[in-house]
Amino acid sequence: MRIVFAIWFFGHGVAHLPGFLVSWRLRSFQELPYRTAILGNTADVGSLGIRIIGVGWLLVSIAFVGLAGATLFQVTGWKDAAYVVLGLSLILSILGWPAARIGVAANIGATMLLFASTRWGWL
Repeated sequence: MRIVFAIWFFGHGVAHLPGFLVSWRLRSFQELPYRTAILGNTADVGSLGIRIIGVGWLLVSIAFVGLAGATLFQVTGWKDAAYVVLGLSLILSILGWPAARIGVAANIGATMLLFASTRWGWL
């Protein structure tokens, strides 16, 4: 199960990169257009605000990739770190709603699976 989590964390980290790339206008995607509004387009944070949020996407991406390595090599505290990174990712996904709605579901699902796996001794 630990290897499944490591692979998932790595993939989720890669999935965070478009949030950074688009917010900094380094890349565009048809499914993810550049915008400065968050929370379902209810709050406009401007170009500086969206760049700051973009840095958040990048930092969480890096955190997930690091977490994948920590999980794979059973670094002490990886489960606690996972809850923190999943929580930060959930916050970013909520801010990016509705484009990041899959991230909301993925973060909640992974958190529940991590909790269950720990509780039932699968990890």
